[in-house]
Amino acid sequence: MIIYGKQLFLHILKKYPEKLIKVQLSKKCDQKLFYKIKNACDDVVLVDNKKAQALCHGGNHQGFIAEIDDIDYAQFSKIKNSSFILILQGITDVGNIGAIIRSAYAFGVDAVVISGIKTINLEAIIRTSSGAVFEIPIVLQPNTLDLINELKQIDFTIYGAEMDGQNVKEIVFSPKKALMMGSEGEGIPTKIKSKLDKIVSIKMARDFDSLNVSVATAILCDRIFNG
Repeated sequence: MIIYGKQLFLHILKKYPEKLIKVQLSKKCDQKLFYKIKNACDDVVLVDNKKAQALCHGGNHQGFIAEIDDIDYAQFSKIKNSSFILILQGITDVGNIGAIIRSAYAFGVDAVVISGIKTINLEAIIRTSSGAVFEIPIVLQPNTLDLINELKQIDFTIYGAEMDGQNVKEIVFSPKKALMMGSEGEGIPTKIKSKLDKIVSIKMARDFDSLNVSVATAILCDRIFNG
């Protein structure tokens, strides 16, 4: 798996150096950082910018490209003992998903479930999450109704975020809770919404259609985690 970008690379170098298989640098870095990279990975080479651009398909590599061990989704069985799960229903934009995962990790979410879709570009999410994917379990569950049934069987209360819900500040959340966020275009489908335990919303100071899904998720996770 190829990753690139300075922030993501430095995150892996600091916390998961054992995952580095090969490092390719297209810019000179300071000597202290270079020695740190060499200590973490035996295979470090300098490449020209043309090759660097080809390796990351034109992405903004900022001079840092690395091959790392492949990572995969977590199994649902690994997150059953969580107390706070975030469900992303039908959300496909990898930029939004990456931003959501960063916020989820920061605000105490134990695991993120991507549901309602069969595949997603995990490498892109690694980049857009700035490495937060390495810090929190990510589960892919295509069938959302099956997911809801499984969660309810292990005593989760499932909350959905919609404009017409109860003010999140007024709710006392269950010890085992799952928050579902719908896609920006469709929201949470009616069939799925009917299976949820409660609908919550963010009270806004001014009348406006909606917030970006990543912003709304960050606010709700903060309200749930910090009260």
